[in-house]
Amino acid sequence: MAKVLATEIRVGNLLEWDKRVWRVLKSYHVHVGGRGGAFMQVEMKDIEAGTKTNVRYRTDEKVERAYVEPREMQYLYQDGEAFVFMDKETYDQLNIGAEMLEGQAGFLLPNTDVQVNFHNDRPIGVQLPPSVVLTVVETDPNIKNSTATTSFKPAKLETGITVQVPPFIETGEKIKVNTDEGVYMERA
Repeated sequence: MAKVLATEIRVGNLLEWDKRVWRVLKSYHVHVGGRGGAFMQVEMKDIEAGTKTNVRYRTDEKVERAYVEPREMQYLYQDGEAFVFMDKETYDQLNIGAEMLEGQAGFLLPNTDVQVNFHNDRPIGVQLPPSVVLTVVETDPNIKNSTATTSFKPAKLETGITVQVPPFIETGEKIKVNTDEGVYMERA
C-alpha cells in the first residue's frame, strides 16, 4: 500500500481507512488563522456499504491509498440502469451500475476512453478524462450588444446535463467541459 500526505488527497481517490475502501467525494484544505494548525476536511463514501463520512486529517498526516488496478476501457452504450464498457485489450464487456458513476454519466459519450479502477478484481470506480467535448442542444439566444461579460446562461448538452456558458455560445456549438467540476472551459 502507498501512503500519501493528506494534502495530496483529491476527489476520486480511493483510500483505505477503518479497514474499508472509501472514495473521496470532496476534499477541502482548511486553515483557521491563529487558532490551531491547518487540516484537510475530506468527505468519503464507503465503496461497499454506500455510507458517507467526514474525516479531518492534519496536513502532515499520512493516509493509506487503496491498491487499485487501473484498466483502459471504452464506454460503449447505456443499457437501462447499467453502462457498458469494453476492455481495450481483451475486448471483454463490463456492465457498471449508474449508482457507481455518481454523477459522471452526464459526461459519457459512446466511444469515450476512460479508466476503470478495480480492487480485488471488482470494478469500484470510473476515472473520466479531465475534459470532454459536448454539443449544446438547447440554450437561450445570444443578446446582441450585451456588455455584461460576467453573465452566464444555462445550456443543455447532448448527454442531458446543464452547464452555465457565456452569452455568445449558441445551440449546436461544441464546448469543452471540465469533468471534475462540471463547468464550461472553452469552445471546442
